[in-house]
Amino acid sequence: MRILITVAHRNLVGGVEKYLQAILPGLRARGHQVALFYEYRFDPSKERIDPPDSNIPCCGIEESGAQAAWQFATGWNPEVVYSQGLERAADLEAALLNKYPTVLYAHNYIGTCVSGEKCHSFPTPQPCDRRLSPMCLVLYYPRRCGGLNPATMWKLYQRAEAANARLPEYAAILVASEHMRREFQRHGVKSEKLHLTPLPNPEEGARVDSQAPKRSRSNLLFVGRLTDLKGAGHLLQALPLAERRLARPLTVTLAGDGPERKYLEEFAAKHRLQAKFSGWMNTREKIILMQQADLLVAPSLWPEPFGLVGIEAGAHGLPAVAYDTGGISEWLIEGYSGELAPADPPTVEGLAGAITRALESPSHYEELCRGAREVASRFTLTAHVSNLESILEGVLETEPHSGSPMRAGDQTIGAQV
Repeated sequence: MRILITVAHRNLVGGVEKYLQAILPGLRARGHQVALFYEYRFDPSKERIDPPDSNIPCCGIEESGAQAAWQFATGWNPEVVYSQGLERAADLEAALLNKYPTVLYAHNYIGTCVSGEKCHSFPTPQPCDRRLSPMCLVLYYPRRCGGLNPATMWKLYQRAEAANARLPEYAAILVASEHMRREFQRHGVKSEKLHLTPLPNPEEGARVDSQAPKRSRSNLLFVGRLTDLKGAGHLLQALPLAERRLARPLTVTLAGDGPERKYLEEFAAKHRLQAKFSGWMNTREKIILMQQADLLVAPSLWPEPFGLVGIEAGAHGLPAVAYDTGGISEWLIEGYSGELAPADPPTVEGLAGAITRALESPSHYEELCRGAREVASRFTLTAHVSNLESILEGVLETEPHSGSPMRAGDQTIGAQV
């Protein structure tokens, strides 16, 4: 197959790009031709999703301009488009969807939420289970679903509505968790178009030294963007509570960057916490941190669609603690691969309790390490690529590539880029 993959970033930014970094070699190994169509400017000095020696055809919208990018896509003439969700180039997304059979991997709440976070911030952060509707505009300010700019609110709502209207047009929609399948079913996507396709473990086959010295059960790790909804603030507040319950000091490394970093650094200094802020880490640096840590803490306050970092850590025998939101419980099995904290609502006390349960007993902790490794081994790249290949082939059987011309409404390319 000739597969055009669309994505926001060619550089490694988060879980979406990590996913593509894993599957691109797998698709090529099976004889498929792939091309990469991305939105934002590529920085060759930073980690990328396509192997440097792969010679995968690539085109960036910001770099080339919308018209040239469209010419690249149509000139390459894919049989199928595999979309990871473009962020700003909605017109190009719609034009590709109209011209080629398109499969969407719904990594996030595209077309189901105004802010995309599926979470209220007031009076306390709490996951939202509403269906997208005009009522979201009514609740946007009272529940602090996003910022305070009304123009931005209206723009985001229009974008979400447009994305929602496109959902029935995809030949298939892939989701990583039962939580996400239910979310898209509630928004009218037919069951036969929805495919539960869990993310593969990018650390599959990671070597874990079973003869390594016993861990201290004192070193915590947070990996992710330093934003309020990722919950790093809750982690820092929970640290002293867990220390008192365990009767020993704990340290935490926060690997990531973001708008909350300065506040978090000041909070840690004020309360004399043993917290290290390492900044953004590349893949190898992150692996080293996972091998050195005793417990991953993933305290997201929003409903994570899946939480890829959990199975990345599990491959290294690193159990996790997290709030029971979104798709987290589909890899974090309570008492087996980690410990869950209640999320209705998520509280600092609940998180401290989960950390304590994970670390207080040496024998239970060792069981969690084994369980984390076993659960991570279930999410294989081979199974994922085979499933993806079957879905794409099935789409081509029912919606063969026609190369049909665009509708009149799709002639203007690039207005939103």
